[in-house]
Amino acid sequence: SIYECIIDHADPRDAIYTTDIEGLDIIPSHIDLVGAEIEMLNLPNREKVLTGILSPMKNEYDYILIDCSPSLGLITVNALTAADAVIIPVQCEYFALEGISKLLNTIKIIKSKLNPSLEIEGFLLTMYDSRLRLANQIYDEVKKHFQELVFKTVIQRNVKLSEAPSHGLPVILYDTDSTGSKNHLALAKEIIEKDK
Repeated sequence: SIYECIIDHADPRDAIYTTDIEGLDIIPSHIDLVGAEIEMLNLPNREKVLTGILSPMKNEYDYILIDCSPSLGLITVNALTAADAVIIPVQCEYFALEGISKLLNTIKIIKSKLNPSLEIEGFLLTMYDSRLRLANQIYDEVKKHFQELVFKTVIQRNVKLSEAPSHGLPVILYDTDSTGSKNHLALAKEIIEKDK
């Protein structure tokens, strides 16, 4: 798991899970990752551990996606330091502009101190349900505030999307035909088109 790569300096290639989808490999997370932040405190260059792990693999993939919580802890700092760009998810269940501003400030700090090439790829609206007035208000507010930085793709509220993590799979492996899978594939296409 990624935990072993971080703490035990294991080769990340040994942790790769090859999926049935051509070109899609996964390094799964593990419950032990919860303790990794504490164990990383005494490591030299602790903010750049993930950069060191991913560097040897960067030329082997077109994209490396790092999914991490917005907790702004050491794991997230590592992810932002290792990344070229960040996708900022915004749940359409409540508009936490204060939380977004804190994340943007963290990105600004990481960019100035640890990773000058870090860019914002875009804002991604998630948990969207067009039947809800609040979801539509949030959609409009995010579009108004962040304009061209908002992805056209919206991740709709979807049962299969919510179930997938408990089965240890990304939604496109859990249920390829689900709305969540289709939304994520549309997002991937949008990112690829944008990066051409």
